[in-house]
Order: sequence, then C-alpha cells, then structure tokens
Amino acid sequence: MLPKKFVSRESMPPEADESIYMKTSLILLSLAFATQAAWAQPPTPLVTVPASGLPAASVNPAQLAPDSSATDAEIRLLEQMKAANEQILSKQKAVLERLDEMDQAADQLKAFAQRG
Repeated sequence: MLPKKFVSRESMPPEADESIYMKTSLILLSLAFATQAAWAQPPTPLVTVPASGLPAASVNPAQLAPDSSATDAEIRLLEQMKAANEQILSKQKAVLERLDEMDQAADQLKAFAQRG
C-alpha cells in the first residue's frame, strides 16, 4: 500500500514504482512455481509382493561354474582389446609430443619476431 503522502502515481518517487514492480513480479513468480508444483505428478508407488512360504531353490555348483572354453575366448578377446588400446595410446602419445614440439617452435618464432 502506498503511503498517504503520495496522491497520484506522478508524485511517487521512481524507487516506489520499481519496488511495486519488484514485489508484483516476485508474487507472480512464486505463484507460477506453486502452480507448477501442484501440477507435478507424484512418483509411481512401488508395489512389492510379500514372500511366500515356498522353499528356496537349491543351487547346483556346476551351474555356477562358467564354461572354461567360453572364459578362455573372453580372456583372449580382452587381451586383444588391451593390445589395441595400447597401440592407440602410443599413437596418441606420439601426436601429443609432436604437438608440444610444434608449440615450442611457435613460441620461439614469436620470440624471434618480437626481437627483430
């Protein structure tokens, strides 16, 4: 509410007008957030089924042991991937070293250009 000493909008100082706009925008922004929160959907509830009285299934150790030929094949594949990664890393290292050399050469050129 405006103080009684201000009769019209023209007699109000600019600070009072900015304050009204600030308060109005703050109220509208708060109202927008409250509306968004009201429309938001709650998370879907998780429905769990209670455990029944059935006995636990017995696990055969032979079923847990992986097939050795499949494991050997996977190990060989992983070793090939490791070798390929090492080659890529060595190439990247060489490129980085070359870039460092080029950067040093560019710095030297800049230094010589400033002297001459």
